[in-house]
Amino acid sequence: MTDPNALPQSDPRRHTMKMRAQLTELANHLREDVGKIDDPRAKALFETSAGVLLGLDKAFADFEEGTEEAWR
Repeated sequence: MTDPNALPQSDPRRHTMKMRAQLTELANHLREDVGKIDDPRAKALFETSAGVLLGLDKAFADFEEGTEEAWR
């Protein structure tokens, strides 16, 4: 992976790479916390939230790679 700071400020990938790192970190935190709580509704909320964040991470990755028609 390219160091995002090596890219110019005007390159959107510089920003999407940083956002992806934060999205992944938050999704991992949510999944870790599922094991720390007992409320099944909260567990479902945390798992669902993690899934949404990872889906957003994939959208950012697809943008960076230009693999989706919408991002070409």
